[in-house]
Amino acid sequence: MSTNTLSKETELRLIDFFNESIDLKSMAKTIRQVNYLLTLNVMRENESLESDQTNLDDSFYWLNKLAEVLDPYLDVE
Repeated sequence: MSTNTLSKETELRLIDFFNESIDLKSMAKTIRQVNYLLTLNVMRENESLESDQTNLDDSFYWLNKLAEVLDPYLDVE
């Protein structure tokens, strides 16, 4: 996993976006729904998934990771 540092301006914009613009639970729920629908659609279109398997896996993982940051649904015991 690579780590990229964000500029201060980018950090401030992200903080403003997440603190003022959206409901975190709603955003996480939407990300999970979109992630599911996109993955399901790709699987239906291409049953073998050999060409973009890694890309699809990575995209699914990172979108779920973002949703977990916004609303830790899977960490609830």
